[in-house]
Amino acid sequence: MGIVIGIDVGISTTKIVGINEERGVMSPIRIKATDPVTSLYGAFGKYLYDNNISLADVEQVMITGVGSAYIDSPIYGLPTKKAEEFIADGLGARYETELDRMIVVSMGTGTSLVQCCGDDIRHIGGVGIGGGTLMGLSRIMLKSDDIKQVATLAMQGEIKNVDVLIGDISPNALPGLPKNATASLFGNAKTNATREDIALGIITTVLQTIGSCTILSSLGSGIKEYVLIGNLTLLPQCKDVFHAMEKLYHVHFIIPKYSEFCTAIGAALYYIDKKRG
Repeated sequence: MGIVIGIDVGISTTKIVGINEERGVMSPIRIKATDPVTSLYGAFGKYLYDNNISLADVEQVMITGVGSAYIDSPIYGLPTKKAEEFIADGLGARYETELDRMIVVSMGTGTSLVQCCGDDIRHIGGVGIGGGTLMGLSRIMLKSDDIKQVATLAMQGEIKNVDVLIGDISPNALPGLPKNATASLFGNAKTNATREDIALGIITTVLQTIGSCTILSSLGSGIKEYVLIGNLTLLPQCKDVFHAMEKLYHVHFIIPKYSEFCTAIGAALYYIDKKRG
């Protein structure tokens, strides 16, 4: 089998990965541009060059993501098809974790939830909270939408200066809720809150909301394994926020090695799995 290229096309960012049987996942990359077509072709050209891949080495190109709607012709004349994004999310997460039962949490501009039970992969919902929310709130409250800058500020923040914790409203822990659990996001924010505290509050609000929605979506399913994928998995605050939720709810949040590229990996696997039949 030749190389299968999986491409996750966003509105301004494209992620690309190649897969073949001998080498597995090959050096995924991400490219930003002002529009999805420019982003896709820029990513594709750079990927081939960086990995010393010729067009003749490519057996199939698979595209997915919201930006794929703008692509209606073969990429560089190569066989090109589209993969359903939610199926790609599930296939990529399963490949990365080797789990058969899980909920895949795709944290992009918003967040989608995909339930996987063996080969049954289906979209079960989502929430309009994600990277777009983080950028918008940061733009309004911190006058910056540079996520790296916001994450760096948040490392110096104190969440107790922004959120109401259980310990703020009760001298004792409540059943199932320790004193450091969140009672109200931003409920303790003051007009003189520091930029660092605000940055941590914004990130915590986005991540906790996503985590809570994920846990609620799994009720009745018996699933307690949640695989986090997408750009927000790169936030250093993920470790603390999701670890605290693991302890509180006795579940497991997993960030795979190629979390940022799982959908692109899944797009390639969409073709490979169908070929194997």
